Amino acid sequence: MPELPEVETMRRGVLAIVGGRITAVERVPCAVRPIAVRPRVDAFRRRAVGRIVAAVERLGKRVVLRLDNADAIVFEPRMTGLVLLADPPDREHLRFRLRLRGVRNRELLYWDQRGLGSVRMFRPAELDAALGSGTLGPDALNVTAAQLRDRLRTVRRPVKVALLDQHLLAGVGNLYASEILHVARIHPTQRCHRLTEAAWRRLHTALRSVLEEAIRYEGSTLADGTYRNVLNDPGGYQNHHRVYDRAGELCPTCRRVPIQRIVQAQRSTFFCPQCQGRTR
Repeated sequence: MPELPEVETMRRGVLAIVGGRITAVERVPCAVRPIAVRPRVDAFRRRAVGRIVAAVERLGKRVVLRLDNADAIVFEPRMTGLVLLADPPDREHLRFRLRLRGVRNRELLYWDQRGLGSVRMFRPAELDAALGSGTLGPDALNVTAAQLRDRLRTVRRPVKVALLDQHLLAGVGNLYASEILHVARIHPTQRCHRLTEAAWRRLHTALRSVLEEAIRYEGSTLADGTYRNVLNDPGGYQNHHRVYDRAGELCPTCRRVPIQRIVQAQRSTFFCPQCQGRTR
């Protein structure tokens, strides 16, 4: 589930390890589905131990530790992964640990309930090939209005489906796509190539405002309680969702009609037929 706001919250939360020297790399013994760790942990250890964490960045939905030799350690949470500084939700699903010295927080943990995420180490050229501009679109938090319009306006898919394509735009997932389109007053089935200039402007404004608001609340912790921040506390944006997972409830914007749910690309989409009419 972690999307841009949750991963950006993780990134900001682990900034305290910048300047720390890695002293140990551990693939924690785990009886459940193993996560992908590349390279193998012995090679990972040889390359990482002794290196200093120079920066903590984000690439789309991934947390990136930049090391002092320009190598990068990339945590990809996928559905249920968490990057933590302490107190994982349980020990059963703890998958990976970096130990550090020279900073207050002495370890960085990766926890993953379903085991769909990964921890990978890249040299600079490898990182660019795997996650550079040829693979990921511009970051949704930094994309300009012109970039957003130019990348999507010739796409003939529904705008909700296009927003989920990480090759076109990096960071937005199913939850925030529904929220963004509601704020922009755009129907989720409207095809990108039919959007007006006014709609593109509304979409860009909504994209920035929803993501920034969600980051302020440190992301969304849904009913399953899986997502937590780096200190194992819940996010707060779930209390401010306008449409996501609110099918049948009265729209909080127009207060006239209930939120509807449809399925697009095998994912649930939530919208208000009054606020997001097809003719807008």
